[in-house]
Amino acid sequence: MRLRVWLWWGGLWALVLTAAPALADVSLWVRDGAGEVRPANGARASLQRTPPRAAPDDRGARHGDPDALQLLVGGDGDELPSHLWLRSYDGGGRLLDQLPRLSLLSVACPEPVKAKHCAASLPVRAALDAVDADHPLSRTRSLLARLGGQLRVSADGVELARIDVLGPRKTPAGAMDRLSARVRLVAVRLAPRGAPPLGAHERQLRAVLAAAMQRVNALWGACGIGFGPPNMSMALVDPPPSHLLSLGCGHGLPAYGGKLRLRVAGQPLTVALPRGSSPRRVSRLVARALRKMGFVAVLSDNPPAAGSAMGSTDISVRNKSGRLQVLQPPRVGPLVSDRSFTACIGSVNLEDGLQHFYDTNATVGTLEERTLLKAYDDGDPRTIDVFVIPVFGGGARIGESFIGADGSPLRNIVIIDRVAILSDGAAFTLAHELGHVLLDSPGHPDDYGRDLPTRLMDADAADRSAFGPRRLSLGECARALRQSGPRAPIPLLQPDGG
Repeated sequence: MRLRVWLWWGGLWALVLTAAPALADVSLWVRDGAGEVRPANGARASLQRTPPRAAPDDRGARHGDPDALQLLVGGDGDELPSHLWLRSYDGGGRLLDQLPRLSLLSVACPEPVKAKHCAASLPVRAALDAVDADHPLSRTRSLLARLGGQLRVSADGVELARIDVLGPRKTPAGAMDRLSARVRLVAVRLAPRGAPPLGAHERQLRAVLAAAMQRVNALWGACGIGFGPPNMSMALVDPPPSHLLSLGCGHGLPAYGGKLRLRVAGQPLTVALPRGSSPRRVSRLVARALRKMGFVAVLSDNPPAAGSAMGSTDISVRNKSGRLQVLQPPRVGPLVSDRSFTACIGSVNLEDGLQHFYDTNATVGTLEERTLLKAYDDGDPRTIDVFVIPVFGGGARIGESFIGADGSPLRNIVIIDRVAILSDGAAFTLAHELGHVLLDSPGHPDDYGRDLPTRLMDADAADRSAFGPRRLSLGECARALRQSGPRAPIPLLQPDGG
C-alpha cells in the first residue's frame, strides 16, 4: 500500500509518497469452504444458498461455507496489501455493489501457494439480493451479485483478478455453470377488453412482471439457472370464449346409447353415442363430425381424476385460421341424452375467481382451468407457460403448477394471481411454482421431513427477511438439472453462454 506522509517544509506542508509494494509480484488465490485453494483468475463464485451468519472466529483452512470464497494474497516482499477492493458487475458490465475495504490479516501460506508471506480475508458472500447482502450478521463481507456477472478484485488501484459468477461449484450432478429456460408470460384480463390482472395499463403490467422475473432469476441463480429476458415473451389476452367440449367429465363412464347435441359457432351438431363407447372413442367421433363441418378439433386426453372410471377427453374447437369457436348447448333439450355418459362445455369467468384444483383432480385441473390453459397453449412443452390471473376462487390459493410427472397434457405450466406477485418479497410464489416444474415434483421438503422455512420449496413459509423462503439446496439444484436439463426427455434448460 502506498503511504502518504505530510512534512512541514519552509512554512509549507509537503506530501511525500512512499514506495508501494510491487503488486506485480503479488498473487491472488481463493479458498472454498472445504479448504481447497486455487488461483483467483479462472476461479468461480456462486450465489449464496445459505442464510447470513457471523464471520468465522479465525481465518483458518476450512471456513465451512459451501458458497463463500476466502481471498488469499501471497507475496515474497516485506509488505502485502492490507485491504482489497471488491466490485460486483452484472453480465452487461453494470456496477451492482462493492466492498471498498475488505481487510486482510496475516496467515500461514497454504498449499499450493508458493510465497513467503500470505494474508487472508474473511469468506466473501456473493449475495442473491439486497436483503441478503445488507443483513447485519454478514454485511461487511457480502455484496450483491448476479448470475453471469463478475467479481473484480483490486488493491491500491491495481486489478488483481476477475471471478465469474456461475452456478454451484459442486453438486451431486456435478458443477452447474449457467442454464436458461424459456418462459412465456400470459396475463389474462378480468373480462374481455377489461383491466389487466395487475397495474392500471399494459405498460405498468409489463414493468411489474419484469421485476417479478428479476426476483425469480436472483433466487434460481443460486443453482446457475436463469429465466428471461431475453428468453421471455409476454402477452395480454382476454378470457377465452366457451371453446372447449369435455367428454366424460365428472365420472368418466361409458355411453349407454344416446345422442350428443350442441351448437358450434351457431351451427347445430348431433353425434350418436354407440353403446359402451368410452369418452376417448366418443371424442374421435365428435372430432370427425367437426372436421366435416370445416372446423379444426384439437384433442387432448386427460388422466382419470380420483373416483372417475376413465379419463375425460377435451376438444378445443377452432376455425381454419385458428380462431376459437363458441360452443353452446342446443336451443331445446339437454346436451347429452344418455343414462350414463356426460359432456360439459367449459367456460371462463374470472370475475368470481378461477376455480382451482384440489388433491382429487390435481393431475387434471378443473374444467375452467383447462378451458383457459388449452386456449392459449403454444404446443411446445419445452417452454414454461406462466399464466397471470386476477385471482383464484375461494381466496385460499395464490399459485399452482402442472408438471410432467402427473401424466397430464397440461405440463410445465404455472398459474399465479396478483396476490402472489404483490406478496412476492415474502413468499416468492412464482419462483416456488417454477421450482415444482423444474424439479418435476409436486412435493415440498416439509411434507416428508423437518420444517425448514428458509427453503424456497417450503410449503407454507412467508418471511421478508434474509431468513425467509429463498434458499435452494444442492440436491434441488442437481434434481433440476437431471429432470429438466439438456439430457432430460423434455429439456426445459439449455446451456447459456451469456
